[in-house]
Amino acid sequence: MKPEILAPVGGKEQLYAAVRMGADAVYFGLQNFNARRNADNFAGEDLRETIDYCHEHDCKVNITINTLVHDEEIEEVKKAVDTAAQNGADALIIQDFAVAKYAKEKYPDLDMHASTQMAVHNSEGVKILKEYGFKQFVLARELSLDEIKAIYDKTGEDLEVFVHGAHCMSVSGNCYLSSMIGGRSGNRGLCAQPCRLDWTIGDKDHALSLKDLSYIKHIKDLENAGVKTLKIEGRMKRPEYVAEAVRQTRNAVDGKGVDLSDLQAVFSRSGFTDGYLTGKRDASMFGYRTKDDVVAAESVLPKLAKLYEKENQTIAVDMLLYAVEGDNSQLTISDGVHSVTVMGEVPEKAKTLPLNEEYARRNLSKTGGTPYYLDELTLSVGDNLMLPASALNALRRDALEELRKARALR
Repeated sequence: MKPEILAPVGGKEQLYAAVRMGADAVYFGLQNFNARRNADNFAGEDLRETIDYCHEHDCKVNITINTLVHDEEIEEVKKAVDTAAQNGADALIIQDFAVAKYAKEKYPDLDMHASTQMAVHNSEGVKILKEYGFKQFVLARELSLDEIKAIYDKTGEDLEVFVHGAHCMSVSGNCYLSSMIGGRSGNRGLCAQPCRLDWTIGDKDHALSLKDLSYIKHIKDLENAGVKTLKIEGRMKRPEYVAEAVRQTRNAVDGKGVDLSDLQAVFSRSGFTDGYLTGKRDASMFGYRTKDDVVAAESVLPKLAKLYEKENQTIAVDMLLYAVEGDNSQLTISDGVHSVTVMGEVPEKAKTLPLNEEYARRNLSKTGGTPYYLDELTLSVGDNLMLPASALNALRRDALEELRKARALR
């Protein structure tokens, strides 16, 4: 089985970019208790609509409740877990054991993923967290390919690995630089990224700033090492970045050619690094965002924005049109798993040409603006009958809406 692609979503546009470019799952935060509190995030009715949209497109939703929690916040974080669970989330990404304890006890069927903020870096860490009820483990970014494979060989558990995005200077969850300098803790979702400032060591500038990692060209190696989920970092990044990162990761998973030039243009710190994965830990891993890097994005943003501006029709549906004299017409639509039927107008006697497959298909195949396309069409129609185009269009719209609702439910 191919590894799944997990994409970052900081807002609605990023969501469309991720889903429409082929992400298998997305992750995002609620308004509080997530490691990117300055992203737009999601709340209220918008959350239910967002999760339904993802599920309609066969995309899972992982919600981040992955900051450390103060004692006086326990009741509020319980509400956050309740909100995620009751709105249909597929999994929670968690750092604090208090959050895990509550989630496991109240929602035993809701998957818990161990956040990279837990800095899981060996098989013992995986085994311990499994005892607490965690199902998937987001490994520390600092591991080599051999170390990742060793963890899988010793545990056989579901491992998640970052394949593109920012590095922390220190091991995730263990850096207190932002907290100590400015009172903005990375473990509270407020890292100010002081490592990006111009720290110096001798004559070396920006001595704490690592380039973004990119393992997209190593995805087959990661798959062979047992990795289940390929995670893209970037909930604070532009939707164009999300679109291109997902597109190139999808190309790699599907065995197609990979070209990182546009991805580097839209965001990089003077290139990417695979130093941790390959074990080549040297000065080439360091870099910072220059004026040239910023200017490079201007030329690719319009092109990348076009990638996700419309729905990609990737879900095949079969339709059965039923129309007999004196009875309401019916349209049954199926995606192979879900099947729904809607009622329409009573067919009329044909004044000229009767209803045939060509005429029906011309109207029922107008699925633009949805992720569906008409595959097989079957007609069960009486002799010399006709349905006007308006009736067929209404049947199609109603049926697709019912199918959307069915697919959104989990």
